[in-house]
Amino acid sequence: MDINIDWLSGFLDDSIPLWRDDPVMYFREVLNFDPDQWQKEAAEDLAHNPKVSIKSGQGVGKTAFEAAIFLWFITCFPYPRIVATAPTKQQLHDVLWSEISKWMSHSILLPRLLKWTKTYVYMIDNEKRWFGVARTATKPENMQGFHEENMLFIIDEASGVADPIMEAILGTLSGDNNKLLMCGNPTRTSGTFYDSFNSDRMLYKCHTVSSADSPRTNKQNIEALIRKYGRESNVVRVRVFGEFPKQEDDVFIGLQLVEQAGMLEQAENIIIKKISFGVDVARYGDDETVIAQNVDGALTLPVTFRGKSLMQTTGEIVRLYREIIQIYPQYQGPIYIVIDDTGLGGGVTDRLEEVKQEDNLFRMTIVPVNAASRVPDDVVEIGSGKIKACDLYDNLTTYMWANIRDKLEQRVLYLEKLSKDNELIAQLTCRKYKLTSRGKIQLESKDDMRKRGIGSPDRADAVALSLYEANVFDIRSLI
Repeated sequence: MDINIDWLSGFLDDSIPLWRDDPVMYFREVLNFDPDQWQKEAAEDLAHNPKVSIKSGQGVGKTAFEAAIFLWFITCFPYPRIVATAPTKQQLHDVLWSEISKWMSHSILLPRLLKWTKTYVYMIDNEKRWFGVARTATKPENMQGFHEENMLFIIDEASGVADPIMEAILGTLSGDNNKLLMCGNPTRTSGTFYDSFNSDRMLYKCHTVSSADSPRTNKQNIEALIRKYGRESNVVRVRVFGEFPKQEDDVFIGLQLVEQAGMLEQAENIIIKKISFGVDVARYGDDETVIAQNVDGALTLPVTFRGKSLMQTTGEIVRLYREIIQIYPQYQGPIYIVIDDTGLGGGVTDRLEEVKQEDNLFRMTIVPVNAASRVPDDVVEIGSGKIKACDLYDNLTTYMWANIRDKLEQRVLYLEKLSKDNELIAQLTCRKYKLTSRGKIQLESKDDMRKRGIGSPDRADAVALSLYEANVFDIRSLI
């Protein structure tokens, strides 16, 4: 549609003062975006206050709100600087930055005013002074050097942004109309985001948004998660109700560790040292058969299903083996297939060994794991001391889950592609432990978990299997 330039200029002169004071009017008139009640209230707060902090459950429309605020600010304030940031490139570029592009395309007006690129959005014919930029929150210096009267920082997944980076951002906000918008799931009980709802609350307009109250979320999925893990479980508190997690001293793997791993990105162009699959086998009933793929710590769950035969499970393993060789041709080492060999898993192991020989799958290394096996005697570091694993952990399952926790603490597990998998996150973070009379750590049994109404942690077990390091390969894997 052709728009007369003089008419447009007059229209903007009349409208921008109104939009500047009323972002909700801007959302509706410019973006065709009808905000939810919490989005209205948060937008009004940001229009009239310097700092707004929003903690929320999943799927409530947080990213759309951030995009709308970005476009409101860049349209309504002269010569602005906007910095949009998030802990990972995927969250920043694939999610938030793409959302900005989407809402620009919904508008008749904005494509005539603004230009979107992969890292910048700028006012046409004024790209050096009137712009917003995407900067990943990986280094404090990425957030420095921005000074302007009209400036806005949008921090997505704010719980995952390190304190030195937050300090750099806060130190930059010194202009008359400098604003800060922080949004995210409240995954940890420390840091700037946490403080904004606690010790620094008087400096912020704070909002909490529950997925259970949002018109955008699937209520059946929410109720299922609550039934399975409980209203007070940390995964429900954080991912549904938008509340900070509780400190649970008897939980083996803390939620903060797992959420942190969901914000880690594996370095590009790494030299791959190991590829493995962890296979947790079920047959029928409520339990899942799960295959976890592990490429040097980058984890995915390419197969999760119920009610299929052991031969179908074997077929899935062979398919994934052949696919991974094509995906990573630069890797020429063995492909480890680590199988829970207890019970039904033994049938998969036996058939897989036959297929390996029949089809000459010479790089396939099959590692059967029996939960009744003794704990390895490798040395574990505890503080400044060392102890044998067999003297620290009561059974092999505890040992394997401790391996997950250790790698999470070492920040060498990358769960970015699984960060939205509520089942996996819940399974990893709800299992408890105790000390035996012999002073060993013992993970809660599956029977005890069922007594608490929690099913088998099949996805977490598959992850544990994919990380398992066998000291001595089963002789059958070398045939």
